Amino acid sequence: MLSLRAPAKINWALFIAGRRDDGYHEIISLIQCIDLWDELSFEPFGAITLESDCPVPPASNLVWKAALLLKDYAGVDAGARITLKKNIPMEAGLGGGSSDAAFTLMGLNKLWGLKIPNGKLAALGAQLGSDVPFFFYGPSAIVTGRGEVVKRVKTGQPMRLTVSKPDFGVSSGWAYRALRGYTGLTKARDNIKLFIRALARRDYSALEDAGGNDLEPGVCAAYPEIGRMKAELGKKGAFYAHMSGSGSAVYGVFGGLDEAMRAASGMSWWSRAVSTITEVNFLS
Repeated sequence: MLSLRAPAKINWALFIAGRRDDGYHEIISLIQCIDLWDELSFEPFGAITLESDCPVPPASNLVWKAALLLKDYAGVDAGARITLKKNIPMEAGLGGGSSDAAFTLMGLNKLWGLKIPNGKLAALGAQLGSDVPFFFYGPSAIVTGRGEVVKRVKTGQPMRLTVSKPDFGVSSGWAYRALRGYTGLTKARDNIKLFIRALARRDYSALEDAGGNDLEPGVCAAYPEIGRMKAELGKKGAFYAHMSGSGSAVYGVFGGLDEAMRAASGMSWWSRAVSTITEVNFLS
């Protein structure tokens, strides 16, 4: 049996640079994996089956879709018994489904001995969701296009965070429809560069000036609880707090793990103290 852990992610910054001809939005985002994991296992079987504690029906689960996509692409008769244990909240902007899909492609590629290059797997993954390609190039990267163009970057030493999520989720499609304004392309690129430098030198005061999430104002207008979560993290000492992706999860940056753990234990919402991942090479 092959076992893999699929990490969550946060968007340090998410800027929208305009709308594309294909209907998607052009994004520029700095994304990093965090040590909050879903657990996947794969073993040979006559057909593809999925056992999971996830409430999504198997036919709608990205793990299932990824398995069928790879089987069709490779033209193989092999199957697999796949088990998924969910720890990453759903509809949170933490990329759990996308990560599961990416690691399903990686796991079955190995289980079935296909030896398909990771670049091709990432391209296949883009058919399943815009965040999927990132997980082939983590743990941190600048993501552009609609999410399919990924450039790995270094962000310095691990940062300690508290991640919180209310008892509701936010649909990515809805969040983009609620978008209230764009960040200019040049400004977005400059801000990402400044943000990376600030992370590398732990210049917490510079993060807010260079960071942000263009989806946040529209989502917060409809869901004020997200704004209250941000404010609460700030009261507990977070240097930088923002919604991740399209929400509904919010994270706050703290100076150390103890501070992040205290903040997590004092929040009224589902919360975890986590660290950013800086060294793992998911291509190996």
